[in-house]
Amino acid sequence: MTRDPKSSVTERSKYQQNIIKNYYENRENIAIQRVQELVTELFLSEGKKRNTQWDRLEKHLLKLDVKQATIDHLRKKDDPQLVAKLAERLGKELD
Repeated sequence: MTRDPKSSVTERSKYQQNIIKNYYENRENIAIQRVQELVTELFLSEGKKRNTQWDRLEKHLLKLDVKQATIDHLRKKDDPQLVAKLAERLGKELD
């Protein structure tokens, strides 16, 4: 990255621009993949770690435009299988 001292705009190389473009084109798929990984972690965790996994999961579900009420319901039920089904459905919607 080069920065013109007179300008506050950062210039990016073509390679960097492509990486950024690809990220934004695929961010929903990335979020779904992360949700699936967190569901696995949720199955294996207990106590404080489980709450941490739910916090992370909530963040990624919000990125996927899942309603807060739905997330709250899933968290109250504390059933990773329900989250797995939701992730599967969201993945099919993207295809």
